[in-house]
Amino acid sequence: MVAQQQGRAVVVALAAAGLMVCGTGCSGGGAVADDVRTGPGTVETLRQAAGALERAGTAKASTSMEMATGGTRVTIRGQGVYDFRKQTGRLKVMLPQDPAGTAEHRPITELLAPGALFMKNRGAGVPADKWVRVATGGLTDGNLVTGGATDPYAAAELLRGARTVTYVGKTELAGVPVRHYRGTADLDIAARDASRGQRPALRAAAKGFATTEVPFDAYLDDQGRLRKVRHRFSFVNGQQEGTVAVASTILLYEFGSPADVRLPDSADIFAGKIAE
Repeated sequence: MVAQQQGRAVVVALAAAGLMVCGTGCSGGGAVADDVRTGPGTVETLRQAAGALERAGTAKASTSMEMATGGTRVTIRGQGVYDFRKQTGRLKVMLPQDPAGTAEHRPITELLAPGALFMKNRGAGVPADKWVRVATGGLTDGNLVTGGATDPYAAAELLRGARTVTYVGKTELAGVPVRHYRGTADLDIAARDASRGQRPALRAAAKGFATTEVPFDAYLDDQGRLRKVRHRFSFVNGQQEGTVAVASTILLYEFGSPADVRLPDSADIFAGKIAE
């Protein structure tokens, strides 16, 4: 049954992309004043980012996930929409070429929801018209890495765990003035303060990653909305000694865009064995 496959979910999503350090050799508040460099005010600004996104409602999203180990780097990219009030989203995830560079994977359609990740075009024994469902609270990374794209709302909620923050300065993203913050978030604190829908996944990540400290760069507009965030995760490589470094970047834009996400009916969810 699908529930019995969840322990292999990281392999399901990432091994298909050649990422699992495998045989390839890869192993709401307003902005703070400009003179604020560190301190509680800056930390609070980041912790309120998820609330600002809820008030914004919806947005388009672009994602990028880079994994590097053993001198090899691969990148997965995604594009889609997200509803921050419902905490649901739809992404089309483009997997990288095979290590030899001779074949390209089909895009994977992913639906994101509180506590669940749905994947279509997963392949390897899954019928083309079926979805694979994974319970994110049962993943050792809480689906911050598994699906090849970090859930945009989970990424914002991770900032609730901000501990040390430095205000870097003003800049622009696609012509939008933003303020750049750099700091470190703690997964334990983020999980404690997260919404009910994201809490189990963040708790799992706090236990599963090599460290609970997550460095980040975040860019907020004048309404406190997260426009760009880059997290750097580190998890233990289960097949070789050492850790794997993962950088996950999310861009949010065109707030208010339609984001009607329909989750699959139970009859459309694959219940068989996923081929290795």
